[in-house]
Amino acid sequence: MITSEWPTSEHPERGNFIVRQVKFLREAGIDVDVFAFRGAKNLLNYFKAWFRLQKQLRNNCYHLIHAQFGQSGLLVFPKRLPFVITFHGSDLEGIVGRRGEYTVIGQVLRLISKLVSLHADVVIVVSKSLVKYLPKKCTYYVIPVGVDFELFRPIPKVEARKMLGFQEEKKLILFGGNPNMPVKRYSLALQAVEILNSRLNVEIIPLQGIPPKLVPIYMNACDVLLLTSFHEGSPNVVKEALACNLPVVSVDVGDVRERIGGLQGCVVCSDDQPETIARALEQVLTRNVPFQGREAVQNLDERVVVRRIIEVYYEAILLFSNRKLSKNHWTVHKKKRSAVRR
Repeated sequence: MITSEWPTSEHPERGNFIVRQVKFLREAGIDVDVFAFRGAKNLLNYFKAWFRLQKQLRNNCYHLIHAQFGQSGLLVFPKRLPFVITFHGSDLEGIVGRRGEYTVIGQVLRLISKLVSLHADVVIVVSKSLVKYLPKKCTYYVIPVGVDFELFRPIPKVEARKMLGFQEEKKLILFGGNPNMPVKRYSLALQAVEILNSRLNVEIIPLQGIPPKLVPIYMNACDVLLLTSFHEGSPNVVKEALACNLPVVSVDVGDVRERIGGLQGCVVCSDDQPETIARALEQVLTRNVPFQGREAVQNLDERVVVRRIIEVYYEAILLFSNRKLSKNHWTVHKKKRSAVRR
């Protein structure tokens, strides 16, 4: 499995959903080697990673390569093994800059992702909203990232707040993203919370720099999850919040409407205006009915998702083998025709 988003000591929060997927694949009996690298938008880093990967491929026997994110797929070429790639969002939609515009680098990444997808045996996208960005010739499946139900589970709010030292009387809003990432639009969340503060005693808590094992505790300590992203694929934080019975208020991005559109106690905002978001937050925070969201994501149990991914692996191997046989057959056919002409 190739990924540029593997956690490091400097960025422990990065790519933990990939770590979990690898863990559950191994538990399901798949022997997984992880090839992690940091591209950091530096072409030299990609060349170095490519040479390292080629050496690893020569020295080991693999049945398949699975790349996470479009940029990781660059290292696969020249392709010699069955190849699966998972697209997560910005690799197909683009990268948002500080001013809210799509960057040139993001446009290049989109182009790279489309080119890589044409050479993959099977493509996985994490939400239906990403399918429109794929070339028509792709064989694809929509498989959201799964949830670890043992890690993300409900615990009493009083207990969670005591563990974190939070005040009991305040309404706590968990911001579902890194405030430093422009695509998450933290400033929009702050505007909505500022409006709401004139009516309720609320505080916003960014989900940043929090060790993965503490994230479920933060979710259980808070009253609502807020998502204001410019775009998303299939935001894991929404599914994890639901698994902890934490209500969600979100703008309409990715597969959020599919996840929470029919759930009493959650709101998909009709637009991304601060007043609209503030009203939605107030609606959820003043609702005095226990929220039950865990049942809505039972089908996304990581064990179930991993079984679907393994089925994709087998299909990719079969497709690769058939294409290879067809190519060999055509080569033999051309040689025979050439011999007849001579």
